Amino acid sequence: MSAVTEAAKTASVPVDEVTLTVENHVATVVIDRQHVLNAVDGRAQARLNEIWDQLEADPDVRAVVITGAGTRAFCVGADMSAAAVDKTGLQYWAGLDPNGFGGLSLRTTLDVPVIAKVNGYALGGGMEIVLGADIVVAADSARFGLTEPRVGRLALDGGIHQLVRRIPYTQAMGMLLTGRKAEAAEMQSMGLVNEVVPAEELDAAVQRWLDAILACAPTSVRAVKQMVTRTAHLTATEARGLRLPALMAALDSADSAEGVRAFREKRPPVWPGH
Repeated sequence: MSAVTEAAKTASVPVDEVTLTVENHVATVVIDRQHVLNAVDGRAQARLNEIWDQLEADPDVRAVVITGAGTRAFCVGADMSAAAVDKTGLQYWAGLDPNGFGGLSLRTTLDVPVIAKVNGYALGGGMEIVLGADIVVAADSARFGLTEPRVGRLALDGGIHQLVRRIPYTQAMGMLLTGRKAEAAEMQSMGLVNEVVPAEELDAAVQRWLDAILACAPTSVRAVKQMVTRTAHLTATEARGLRLPALMAALDSADSAEGVRAFREKRPPVWPGH
């Protein structure tokens, strides 16, 4: 085979622009489309949904970190250079993914905690992915915003409705009605970001959060996540009485016995996990 033919064959193989690695019970999802600041096109959206479906089915995964490749962007939303932008607003709205942007912003079936590691711009759909996470750790250089109104669009994948539920109303509307970008420190003051650190300390900060999660019983963590995501529409009293699968599993788990035993024996617990 000639070098030209071999090169053409190699070029025709799709590059996986969203990667998944799992190590020591932690899954890491990286959007790697740096040429468009990690914007998501149709293929990346499909791949993200595949990944979340895979993680839902893997009981060994106890936490997930999602981030963007490089140092400039976490994700700047939909790829405006892609064919999807040829759709009208109504056509886009009619074809919305039920799981939301990136397969995550509206997903309620993933029972493991998700940490958004925000290394740069989190705009539009990227901000919606952040809103779909449970813990947000950001570099001090990160910027957040639902900027869709500035290009005549709307944050339809949960951005509008989630933001007003996650931060004070006037702060949310101040962002939604102007499409402005906010610094990480400001988002932390609003309550959306858990921790802001210098960029060079971002990995270490995320690891601290992971260590704290992994120190807890896996069955308890899954139960907490499931109880929160599946009962948001209920009153606290109604939610308490709901016999969810992860709750029942946690109450009758080897983890619950090990936790009490380790406490009495004054030693760190060794979680069976199932």
